[in-house]
This record gives sequence, structure tokens and C-alpha cells, in this order.
Amino acid sequence: MDTRSHSQNATLGWWRHNGTLPSSREETLQEAIYDIHRPVAIVAKDGKYALAESGVALMGEGENNAGGLPIAAYVPSCPLKNLGDATFCANYGLEYPYLAGSMANGICSAEIVEAMGRGGMLGFFGAAGLPLQAIEAAIDRIASSLGDRPFGFNLIHSPNDPDLEAAVADLYLRRNIRLVEASAYLDLTLPVVRYRVHGIYQDPSGRIITPNRIIAKASRVEVASKFFAPPPEEFLTTLVASGDITEEQAGLAGRIPMAQDLTAEADSGGHTDNRPAITLLPTLLALRDRLQAEYGYEEPLRVGAAGGIATPASASAAFSMGAAYVLTGTINQGAVEAGTSDMVREMLAETKQADITMAPAADMFEMGVRVQVLKRGTMFAMRAARLYDIYHRCESLEAIPPAERNTLERSIFRAPLERIWEETRTYFQERDPRQIARADSDPKHRMALVFRWYLGQASRWATLGDASRKIDCQVWCGPAMGAFNAWVKGSFLEDPKNRRVVTIALNILYGTAVIVRLNSLRYQGVSLPPEWVVLKPLRLEKIMDIVK
Repeated sequence: MDTRSHSQNATLGWWRHNGTLPSSREETLQEAIYDIHRPVAIVAKDGKYALAESGVALMGEGENNAGGLPIAAYVPSCPLKNLGDATFCANYGLEYPYLAGSMANGICSAEIVEAMGRGGMLGFFGAAGLPLQAIEAAIDRIASSLGDRPFGFNLIHSPNDPDLEAAVADLYLRRNIRLVEASAYLDLTLPVVRYRVHGIYQDPSGRIITPNRIIAKASRVEVASKFFAPPPEEFLTTLVASGDITEEQAGLAGRIPMAQDLTAEADSGGHTDNRPAITLLPTLLALRDRLQAEYGYEEPLRVGAAGGIATPASASAAFSMGAAYVLTGTINQGAVEAGTSDMVREMLAETKQADITMAPAADMFEMGVRVQVLKRGTMFAMRAARLYDIYHRCESLEAIPPAERNTLERSIFRAPLERIWEETRTYFQERDPRQIARADSDPKHRMALVFRWYLGQASRWATLGDASRKIDCQVWCGPAMGAFNAWVKGSFLEDPKNRRVVTIALNILYGTAVIVRLNSLRYQGVSLPPEWVVLKPLRLEKIMDIVK
């Protein structure tokens, strides 16, 4: 601990003990700081800092007429619910400002959503990529399990399958799903607007009530601007014409944002623009303030942070910048409750920050959109990039040079391309027959569908734990995984069998609160041992005793 003379810092006031002398023991001070519900006062005593444990404080720089010790610093309690925006937790019925994002294909599983809801946090079921029957089965289970506890479902932008996006939105409206996480949107669509404004009304006090809420994810200002703006007039006109809403409801919709809450999605796994959180979050906070002033919404806009949130240090940085909440994704994929395989969990547990790369996205292959995936232990990214290169160079499957085609069939598809096309045709015959008709008239589109077979199957092989296809597994992953693994190394969370979402979340939040307190002391001129900032994770029973 720094033993500089206290005269270098301004005196906050004077402390007079009531029989218990201030303690200069480092262990005593450390324990007090780690007890996040306990206010801490530090005094200068014999040229050192000491913990004032009981007594009377006289604040201000007046004369020391009471024979007290100068107060060097004061840190109030820091309950976890106070880390973000208090209104966010209140609006959603949460104990903690912590969310689990909707990793697709059910990777953010019903188990994760249930655990988060019971733990006082919020989880979004990863509905993207799943058939409607699977999504509805998840609704049945989660709604029955959680009851009035908070939960949400994903609604993903599907430019290559707009009918599916509309069908998912219809399902949510029919089943009274009141909260969705809107992800991967390049622009607003009619289904997401219809979901937002469905059932809007004005209560007797004049307050506009929107039964359906959206927490949007965005990494671009132009997209975030659309979610922070009212629903577009042309979509409202269409909905009035179709009878989905009335003229009066359209007028009310013009006074609300598409999403009151928006997550600044930085360098995340899966769909990402690889934005640095340290620049993205302040940019979207400034956008929030500008659009709140422009539209004058009754309820203020809020911005949360995602992408790279994996440790107390990253979470505390997000909250320090003004995030209303934090959202995690990649690290939840390695949890016991995630809808993936033990094989993937073990791969993720060995991941370092540099073990990631970008690869073509299955759902937006032709558009050139890419996703961030695990590189270590798999050749998926390299092989997917090769397929995209061939797609650009060749006009059809038949135009692929024979030697190159032979390599594809032998090493990537492990079957003749004609057989892969027949499997693909069967799939789309049930899912979207229009794709078959288009492929029959457009050989390049047929080639794209065949190549997308590999990208889609690569995700399936991962979640199923197909060891014969491990080298081809597509595992969505951001650099957060490497940071998480470095933080938990040497602790019980190093073993993937011990990784549970609530245990992870509470340890991140608790560590954040401790860092907030340590930083507060540092800002007041009190230097403490740097290793105090590094908190190794605690088991759930222990962490619950501390944070409650």
C-alpha cells in the first residue's frame, strides 16, 4: 500500500474514533473493499493509510477541533443493481443489469434463459436458424417454467428468407412474447415494425403503452439511428391498410422509438462489424442523447454494451463509459447450459484471444456478409472462404475446374456435388420452394445454395459434437473467449464442466463492483496493490452470500 504523506491530498474531513482505532493492516482494508455493501472510509494515521471502522466523521476542510484523523478517501457501498441504469432494471423487472444474448440455433438455450431468469437477469432464446416448431416448443417450455420472470426471444433480420422472419414475428404476436432481441438488422423491415406497434394504446393518463418491447443490437450509427427513431411512416401506412393497426395507433406509434434500448455490439462472435467497444459505445451514447433531444420521448433512450464483455475489467469499463447494462454471448456458449456439444465447450476452453477469424456467413452468403468464428482446431473459416472465392469466380457448379471440383468433393463435401444438391433441394422443398425454382433458372444461385449447405452443416456438426467433422465445425466466437479463459485460469471455472451462466455472470458483476470501488480510491489519490484488482472467481454459494 502507498505510504505517502497524506498532506499531498486534500482533506475530506476529520474522523474521530469511538474506541476502535483505525487499522493499518492491508488484509483488513482489502476485506472491507471487497465487501461491496460496506461503505469504506480511509484516514491518514502515522504517515500511512488506515481503515476507519467505527466512529464519527465531520466532513469538510474546517479546523480539526475534535482531535480527529484526516479523512483521505471515502467509498460508498456498490450493490450490483447500481452498476448500470437503475431504470433499466426497474423496467424489465431485473435484479442485475446483465443479459445473455441470443446465440443462434438454440445455443442460447431454454436452459440458459431459465437460469438467467431465476438468477435475476435476462436471457434471450436463440431462435435464429430454428424451424417454427422448435421455437414454439421453446416458448411453451420457457413460459411455463419462468412464469412472470423476465425472458425474451430473438428476431433476426433474414434478407434471404423474409417469409421466415415474418412467420417468426407472427408467432411471437400469437404467443404473446412481449420482448425480443432484434439482431443482424441492416435496415428495418415490416415484420419488426409490426411486432413493435402491435397493440399500442394510450392509457387514461395519456401515457403511450407499447405491450411489445425490442432491445436492438447494432454496431453502425445508421442502423442504430433507425431503431432509436419512430417506426417509418411507410410501414405504418402499410399496417393501417392491412388492418393490423388503426389510424389512431399509427399516430401513437409516431411518438415512440422502435427500441427504447439498444445494445452497442462491438467485437462479438457471429455477426459483427469488429467495432472497438471503446469507440463504439461513446458514439452510440452520443447518438442516444441527440435523438432523445430531437424526439422528446416520454421514456429516455438507453444504450448497453456487448462484444468483448468477459471479465470484471471489461464490464467495469463498459459501465464506466455509461452503459445501461452489459450483454454477453461468446462466453455463454462455453457454459454447461448452452445448446451445444461438450466437444465445442472443450474447444472454447482452450481458446486464446488470437484464435479467431472471419468467415462467410451462411444466412447472407451471396451478400458477402461475414461472421466471427473460432480458428483454433478447425479449418472451417479457410474452407468457407475458398467456397466464397469459387462462387465469385465461377458462374455455376459445372464451371468449376475439374481438379478444383474433385478437391471440394473429396475434402470439404465428402460427397459428389450432385448428391449435395439433391439434399439441398429436399430441404428447400419444405422450407422455401421458391429457392428451388430460382436455382433451376439460375445456376449461380444453385451453386450458392450448395455452398451454403456446407456452412449450415458446419454449425450443426458443432452443436451435435460430430467428432468426424471436428475440423469443419463452425463455432461462433469473439476475442472475449480468450480473455475469459485467461481470467479463470487456475480457478474452478477453468474446467468447462463447472461453467454455468449465473455463476459466470455474478462473478463478473461482483468483480466489477470491486474494481469500481478500487478505482474510486485511486481517483482520490489512494494507491493500493495492483493485484487487488484481479479477483479469481468464486463458487455460486460463496458469491451469492456476498452479493445479496
